[in-house]
Amino acid sequence: MDTLLGIVQKINFYLSDYILVIMLVGTGLFFTIKTRFVQVRCFSEGIRKVFGKGGNTSDGKSLSPFQALATAVAAQVGTGNIVGACGAILTGGPGAVFWMWIIAFFGMATIYAEAVLAQETREKDPDGTVRGGPIYYIKKAFPGSVGKALSVFFSVAAVLALGFMGAMVQSNSISNSFGKAFSIPGWLIGIVVAALSGIIFIGGVKRIASVTEKLVPVMAILYLAGGIILLIIRAKYIPETVAMIFKYAFQPNAIIGGSIGYALKTAISQGVKRGLFSNEAGMGSTPHAHALADVEKPHDQGVVAMIGVFIDTFVVLTMTALVVISTLYAGGGVLSVSNDQGINKADMAQLAFSGVFGEKAGSIFVALCLLFFAFSTIISWNYFGRINAQALFGKKSDLAYSVIAVIFVFLGSCLSNDLVWELTDLFNQLMVIPNVLALMALSGIVVKSARNKQK
Repeated sequence: MDTLLGIVQKINFYLSDYILVIMLVGTGLFFTIKTRFVQVRCFSEGIRKVFGKGGNTSDGKSLSPFQALATAVAAQVGTGNIVGACGAILTGGPGAVFWMWIIAFFGMATIYAEAVLAQETREKDPDGTVRGGPIYYIKKAFPGSVGKALSVFFSVAAVLALGFMGAMVQSNSISNSFGKAFSIPGWLIGIVVAALSGIIFIGGVKRIASVTEKLVPVMAILYLAGGIILLIIRAKYIPETVAMIFKYAFQPNAIIGGSIGYALKTAISQGVKRGLFSNEAGMGSTPHAHALADVEKPHDQGVVAMIGVFIDTFVVLTMTALVVISTLYAGGGVLSVSNDQGINKADMAQLAFSGVFGEKAGSIFVALCLLFFAFSTIISWNYFGRINAQALFGKKSDLAYSVIAVIFVFLGSCLSNDLVWELTDLFNQLMVIPNVLALMALSGIVVKSARNKQK
C-alpha cells in the first residue's frame, strides 16, 4: 500500500499542481467572461428557481429543479466540506480557503455550463425515462471515434471515482469519526453503512431524490447551527480568523514554512484540489442530476446549479474554515506557529468543536454531521456512477454494479485514510479532462443560453 500511495501521490501532484489549476481556473474564467458574469447577473434568479414549479416526482422519470439541486448538493456537500477543507488548511495554511473561494466563484460559471449542456443533450428512453450527463455532451462535442473514446474514458473514471473510490472516502470518514466519538470498530460501521446504502441503491433515482430532498436541508441546518454557536462563543477571534485567510493567501510561507514560491504554490494547489473535490464544478458529476430536472429551458437549471456551488463552498465549507481557524489557529492556537503538531485532517474538525463544546460532545457532533454529509454523497455518487456503468455495459449491469459499490462502501471503513483519499483525487481529476474539453468545444451553446435568457 505504501508503494501504491507513493505512485498515486506523484501523479496527483502533477495533475493538481499544474494541469487542473490551468484547466479549472481557465475554464471558469472563460465562461465567466463569455457569459458576462452569469454567476453575478443571475444569482437571484437561481435562488427563485430553486423553489420553482416543475418535475414529475411521481413516476421517477424526471425531477423538480429542487430535487435535482438536492441530489447535486448531496453529492457536493460531503466529506470534502469537513475533512477535505481541513486537509487544505493543514497543508496549505488558512490562505488555502481564499483560493477555494476563487475556484468556487469561477466554478459557478463552469457548473452553469455543465447544467445547460446536460439539459441540451439529454435523451429519453421509450418509456419516458430521462438520461443525461457529460457522456452525452462529450459525444456531441466530438462526433465519431474521438468522442466515443473520450466518453468511454470519462465513464470509466466516473464509475471508479464516484461509484467505487468515492464511496470509500465517504465511509472511511464516517468510520474514523464514529470510531473516535463512540469507540465503535470500523468494520461494524462499514457493515451498517453498506447495508443502508444497498437498500437505497436498489430504489433508483426516485428513492435517491426522495431521500436527498429531505436529508440535505436537515444536514445543512444541523451543521450550520453548530458552527454558528461555536463562532458566537469564539466571536472575538473572528476578525483575526478572516484576516488570516487573506494574509496567508499571499504570504503562506509565514505559517507553513518554505520559500514564498513553494508555499504559494502549495496554498493555491490545495485550494484548487480540495475546492474541486468539494464543489465538483468542472468535474462532471452533478450534470447527471441537473439533466433530469423538468424545466422550461436549459438556462433555468443552469442558474439553479450555480446555487449548489454557492451553498457548498461559500456557506458550508466556509463554516468549516471559520470554525477550524478560529479555534486551532487564531488566538495562539495549537497550529498558529506550525502545522507539525501530530494533527491530521481527519481529526481537525473534531478537535476544533471539542475545544469549545467539550471533547465528547464535539466528537459526537462532528461524527453525526459527517454521517449525514458522507451518506448523502454515497447515494448520489452511486447514481451518477450507475449512469456511466449503464453506458459502458447496459442496464443489465445494475445489479453487479450495486453489489460492487456496496463492497467498496464496506472496504472504505477499513483501509488507510491517505490511500483512499489519494485514489479518489486521482479519478476525480481524470474526470475533469474530457469534461472540460467538451465544455469548451460547446461553449457557443452555453453563451447563447446565458445571453438569450428570458427575464
